[in-house]
Amino acid sequence: MSELKVNQITKRSGNNISLSDPIRLKNYTTTERNALSGVANGDVIYNSTDNKGQIYANGAWENLGGSALVSVNYLVIAGGGGGSGSGTSGNAGGGGAGGYRVGFASESSGGTTSYNENPLTVTKGAGFTVTVGAGGAGTNFAGTAGTGNASVFSTITTVGGGGGGDFDSNPSSGGSGGGASSGQGGGSQTGASGTAGQGFNGGNAAGAVGSYGGAGGGGAGGGGGSAGANANGGQGGTGKSSSITGSAVNRGGGGGGGAEPSGTAGAGGTGGGGQGGNGGGQSADGTANTGGGGGGEGENGGAGGSGGAGVVILRFLTADGSLSVGSGLTSTSATDGDSTVVTFTAGTGTVTFS
Repeated sequence: MSELKVNQITKRSGNNISLSDPIRLKNYTTTERNALSGVANGDVIYNSTDNKGQIYANGAWENLGGSALVSVNYLVIAGGGGGSGSGTSGNAGGGGAGGYRVGFASESSGGTTSYNENPLTVTKGAGFTVTVGAGGAGTNFAGTAGTGNASVFSTITTVGGGGGGDFDSNPSSGGSGGGASSGQGGGSQTGASGTAGQGFNGGNAAGAVGSYGGAGGGGAGGGGGSAGANANGGQGGTGKSSSITGSAVNRGGGGGGGAEPSGTAGAGGTGGGGQGGNGGGQSADGTANTGGGGGGEGENGGAGGSGGAGVVILRFLTADGSLSVGSGLTSTSATDGDSTVVTFTAGTGTVTFS
């Protein structure tokens, strides 16, 4: 049974009640608060974890006098670039990973090694755009593979990964750059550049047709591997690990380069990069929702792998509000401690905090 213990309550003139000492709300940690039973709208506590007074309203705890602003952590990855295919000559390059930007804890964005972005502050009631970029298409011989599509969270935009090069075409730049083909022009080819603060360059290729494999596409955490001698393909650039969902996950790996049938194709970069092929059509797509680049194919192998779709992940304190997701977006929501984590895996649309 609850008790109210006071020394004296005195009615003031008018309709107000005055207390001569402050009222002290019952203190609970977030864990203790979440374990409360029989909570009803209007119940008020002091959260000693967040150091904020909170009221239970509309089925959730909200901060008293809550701010109209919400601080949102984010991970925004664009679609990966496609790997190129190969005809009767040359070994194709792998696709670059989609651009990688993160504003969470002390994690670093792509193409960087140190913390460089902060959470984004958004206004409650104001809608903002979320877009999940699709991966670029792998291509047959005769043309650079498709570039990935951009992903967006409000003012945070990432660039799609660059497509891998083939015998006749240079790779394309992107969030991370596409890998070079050993057969382009019958000689050397330079990997395409990544975007500053989003990803690394694709690997280089050099040498006569049949002597070198294709190079790996760049990744969020490292450059694509150069084409190896003995017709071996270069490895895709490594991705990066983020714990924004509560568990560490690698994403943003570059696609591996293609190889001669007698050689070894390049492995996909950790974080969803597709394996290269060695002339038998084995090149793999980048993994969905990692922004991984597609693998390049080897001589006479046909099309390269397609890039993996990107992802947008938002994390915010549950007590700060809730997120309404508009039509056109595919998403899931989960809780991690005192935070809500919303993961968008496809589409484009408007979301709003309340």
